[in-house]
Amino acid sequence: MLTAEEKLKIEERIVDVLKTVYDPEIPVDIYNLGLIYRIDLHDDGLLEVDMTLTAPNCPAADFIMEDVRTKLDGIEGVTDAKVTLVFEPEWDKDMMTEEAKLELGLL
Repeated sequence: MLTAEEKLKIEERIVDVLKTVYDPEIPVDIYNLGLIYRIDLHDDGLLEVDMTLTAPNCPAADFIMEDVRTKLDGIEGVTDAKVTLVFEPEWDKDMMTEEAKLELGLL
């Protein structure tokens, strides 16, 4: 059973790790692109993440999903990482952080 403090530290680590995953075609990480819809860390260490892609037919989908799953599984305190690909709501560029929009020249 994780304490609130342990949970917070692990959740911060989850976000840090997600910021190391990139779509090979875009120079911005998936977290700042707004592709992560839900991060739910349970008290027993089970992690559930809902994420999407910039396009349903993204050619790098398998690569990105595997990268996310592998990196999340490697976080100390996470007993199991379940990553679910969702397409609702549909992603659009308004979901990106200001940082990502700047990086891509959209501001």
